[in-house]
Amino acid sequence: MTTLENRTLREIMTRDVATVTLQDNVYEVAVKMRDWNVGVIPVVDEKNDCIGVITDRDIVIRGLAEKHEGSAKVEQVMTRDIVFGQPGMTVDDAAKLMAKYQIRRLPVVEHGKLEGIVAIADMAVRQVHHDEASEALYEISESAPRH
Repeated sequence: MTTLENRTLREIMTRDVATVTLQDNVYEVAVKMRDWNVGVIPVVDEKNDCIGVITDRDIVIRGLAEKHEGSAKVEQVMTRDIVFGQPGMTVDDAAKLMAKYQIRRLPVVEHGKLEGIVAIADMAVRQVHHDEASEALYEISESAPRH
C-alpha cells in the first residue's frame, strides 16, 4: 500500500487530457477549453511529444492583446518553455517544483510523451501532501505579478 509520503504523480495525474497540435488555431483551442472546462491544453507534435502548452492567459495576452485573430495558429501564442513532471516523481517533489517555477499545472511526460497533467488542486482535492500543495499554491499566488 502506498503511503502519502511516497505517492507518485502516476497515481494522481489526470490521464484523459485534451491536446492540440501546431495545426490548430486559437479559436479551436478556445472551443476545446470550453468543452473540456480547462484553462490549459498541452501542445503535442505528430509523435505525441509534448512541445508546449497553451493557456487561457496565452490566448488573451499573446492572442487578443496582440490583435491576433481566432484563426491565429497555436504556435503564435503557445508557451514553449515549460516545466515537466515525470510519472514516477513524488507528489512532494512536484509540489516543490511547481512552487519554484510558480506554475499551477504540470504536464507529466515520459520519454517526451505526454502521459497526463497534474494541478495543484489535484493534490489538495485528493488530500495528498496537503501541506506541500497548500504551500506551493500560496507561493505561486503570492509571487504572481498583480496587474
